[in-house]
Amino acid sequence: MFTTLATGIKPESLDQVAPFLYLIFAGITVFSAWMIVISQNIVRMAMYLLFTLGGVAGLYFLMNAEFLAAIQLIVYAGGTLILIVFGVMLTSKNPFMRLHTYLWERFVAVGLGALLAMLTTIALVNTPIKQSASDQMVNHDIHTIGSTLLGPFLVPFEVAAVLLLVVMIGAAFMARSRA
Repeated sequence: MFTTLATGIKPESLDQVAPFLYLIFAGITVFSAWMIVISQNIVRMAMYLLFTLGGVAGLYFLMNAEFLAAIQLIVYAGGTLILIVFGVMLTSKNPFMRLHTYLWERFVAVGLGALLAMLTTIALVNTPIKQSASDQMVNHDIHTIGSTLLGPFLVPFEVAAVLLLVVMIGAAFMARSRA
């Protein structure tokens, strides 16, 4: 499971700890996601989102998907979460306001959540799992991923960056014009 680590701990000993680490990261992720749903303070929701995204990154690290874990931390926990916090702070007169939901909104949310959980369970049950060693996924190094991302996908990558910049400038302009 763990091939190389800079900590000096042997991979065999980490394989024994991996189930406990999985339970810790999964518990952090599920608890924080649940707290996002039941919290009524926007700033606390953002902090719980940070813990949720960090827990998912930890799960990616456990699956030897270091690139996905790094992207999870850099893009989502670093960029998107900060953008959400600044958007709330800039556009709200009271960033610590409380959200009040109606009872029918909660029923709709619970129904949609149950439907999505059922569909996810059905998809997981019906997905075949490859068992043979020859069917394993090929690991790509960062150089291959980078050259692929900045080769044929350079234009969509740059368009997404410009789009995020325009959205951030627009949010700041809208917040400034209201003040």
